[in-house]
Amino acid sequence: MTGQRELMNSTTIAATFLLALTTTGAFAADKADLAPFPKAEDGFTRSVIRVPKMTKDADHRVEIIAGKVMPVDCNQKRLGGNLDEKNLEGWSYSYYRLEKATGPVSTLMACPPGSKTKKDFVPVIGEGYMLRYNSKLPLVIYAPDDIEIRYRIWSPSKLIKPASRE
Repeated sequence: MTGQRELMNSTTIAATFLLALTTTGAFAADKADLAPFPKAEDGFTRSVIRVPKMTKDADHRVEIIAGKVMPVDCNQKRLGGNLDEKNLEGWSYSYYRLEKATGPVSTLMACPPGSKTKKDFVPVIGEGYMLRYNSKLPLVIYAPDDIEIRYRIWSPSKLIKPASRE
């Protein structure tokens, strides 16, 4: 039991450390790695994500979650737009661009009386938001000024199951 508790504590500490690194950007990053990337155009913001080195970078993915904080009620709201991969000429690096976010679109449920409107993050739904994980280069994303860029890291499960043959 003590061994399990020690393993759980070390796992919790490692997960907390990884979360702190990815959410605060506390790991060392040289801003010179942004030199090849263009500045953001008028009306756009350049967002940069630097992910920590993993044992096998290729096993992970970075999900980009673009969106904005908007008033919402009991209905589901979404914005629309695709995240396009662009090639940085002369460098063979990629960067990503969300040209525009359309909408919002919403379900049309009748909200119960007394339900309140609140502000919440409304995501942009479309193609191109799951990216390769690469700890050697920053992920550079250009999006309209009113769009916020968030992200999360996806890691594979250790459990691998066989598919049934039917």
